[in-house]
Amino acid sequence: MSAGGAFGGNRGLRPVPPEKGVFPLDHMHECDLEKKDYLNCLRSSSHQSEKCRDFSKKYLQCRMEKNLMARQAMSELGFEKEPGLESSEEKNNESIDN
Repeated sequence: MSAGGAFGGNRGLRPVPPEKGVFPLDHMHECDLEKKDYLNCLRSSSHQSEKCRDFSKKYLQCRMEKNLMARQAMSELGFEKEPGLESSEEKNNESIDN
């Protein structure tokens, strides 16, 4: 038997975290409710994902909170600000211009 064990490899090295786009599976089922809500929405909307964006967003937020994926701004994941909502900074700029 080699120093790396029966299946080879160095047993003393620490695993490297996955690259962006690859993340750990939810083995502890920490985000199952969010996942089920999203999948149910997809089924009921004939798999039109744009109708289920809120569920998708909640699922990704759960994964980030539970450290199942790297934290990122939701805008980087394709979730822009909702139409009709303005930030307080934008409102302040409008009042200054008037």
